Amino acid sequence: MKKILIFGKNGQVAWELQRSCAVLGEIRACASDEVNLEDNSQVAEVIRSYKPDYIINAAAYTAVDKAETDEERATQINGTAVGVMADEAKRSGARFIHYSTDYVFDGQKEGAYTEKDVPNPLNAYGRSKLKGEQLIQEIGGEYLNLRVSWVYSNYGSNFYNTMKRLATEKQELSIVNDQWGAPTWSRNIADLTAQICTRDFGIAESGIFHLAPKGETTWFGFASEIFSIMKRRSIGRPIIVKNIKPILSSDYASKTVRPQNSRMNCAKLQECFGFSMPNWQDSLEDAYDEYYRILEVYGL
Repeated sequence: MKKILIFGKNGQVAWELQRSCAVLGEIRACASDEVNLEDNSQVAEVIRSYKPDYIINAAAYTAVDKAETDEERATQINGTAVGVMADEAKRSGARFIHYSTDYVFDGQKEGAYTEKDVPNPLNAYGRSKLKGEQLIQEIGGEYLNLRVSWVYSNYGSNFYNTMKRLATEKQELSIVNDQWGAPTWSRNIADLTAQICTRDFGIAESGIFHLAPKGETTWFGFASEIFSIMKRRSIGRPIIVKNIKPILSSDYASKTVRPQNSRMNCAKLQECFGFSMPNWQDSLEDAYDEYYRILEVYGL
């Protein structure tokens, strides 16, 4: 049985990891109020005291807009603290799994990004995540750096939950339609991570991997699919949204530049581990099935 240490206990991915990895052995999940990722000594101490076989870092500074004026803190959490985890993993012989982001790219490529493409982040958040990637690579050891995109869940703050709420509050919405990617259900990330953990990967398999569902869409397409499912599976508060207006990124008020192309080629993951993700629409249906059951159970 494996000992697994998870950082980011209350986050979307870590929430699912605690379920997916439960069959693998003993789990300790740490929240930000238990381990301060701005204190490198605390990060090192919890790893040394628990002596895990696997360290899974699902913690991150994810406030993309706020990072523009708080880059030092974002870099500490997404970069420096990640380096400490990687160093402790290598020192102790633990395997390290870390989640990065499509935001390490500038979005200017025509097709899907591969792991060989050179990162060029457009914003502070992307730079902070790239710092974490670079430290992991410099330190080495047995590690997987999994780049994910457009993560959503029925828990926490994310685009999917925001759209579900706005569908019951607004008749008209304007949604960006020129940024392309693949919405990724946190449960799929956690389940695939647990499958990988059963393989006990080594140095030969270590490296960067892209992890995204099949298919592609825009934020407008994602929102449209959410509303379509909600209307077919109507439950809870009445759905009043009627008009969804596609807009350009330049029409959306934000101080943060985001990549317009977040498509990621996941062939390397399939070739190395034999695993792949389902289509994003199928996963969205499954995620809403879970939400539907929650509403039914609580009579909402």
